Amino acid sequence: MDKEKLERKIEAFAGGDKRAFGYIYDSTSKPAYFAILYIVKNKADAEDLLHDTYIKAINAISSYEHGTNFTAWLIRIGKNLALNFIERKKREISTDFDAEAWKYGTHETETPYIFDVAAKVLPEDEYEIVMLCQVTGYNRLEVAEFLNMAIGTVTWKNNEALKKLKRELEKEGRQ
Repeated sequence: MDKEKLERKIEAFAGGDKRAFGYIYDSTSKPAYFAILYIVKNKADAEDLLHDTYIKAINAISSYEHGTNFTAWLIRIGKNLALNFIERKKREISTDFDAEAWKYGTHETETPYIFDVAAKVLPEDEYEIVMLCQVTGYNRLEVAEFLNMAIGTVTWKNNEALKKLKRELEKEGRQ
């Protein structure tokens, strides 16, 4: 990802060029999505919250400090919305969707098993790094920029996370 180009597109968007949004979204949606997914652990909810994240970011684009890390700013908005969502969800009356999955169509929104294992055994930062490096295909340098980390830290955390996942899968006999 070209950070300078992203900054130019953000400035253009803030100045009224709505066409710039496509580039902004394409450049930032995956890291934001996986940060949200880690918290809510449901694809449909994560997609809805990603949508809400962009709406909130668009409405607050004037408060973004140009030259800082836009992706990190966006991820923070997404994480805050996800945490608020979890708090609201705790107050809701739950329905047993597993018993009547056919009725609610929940099977198609379930996350793959490896994502569940990753969310269970990895701390948030390692989960985010693994999802960005291994699932979405960003290179470690791009991930380091997204997360405001040194590339060596990203590399180390990625390798450690993969080792933890391998051990967990071996323990469960699923490797």
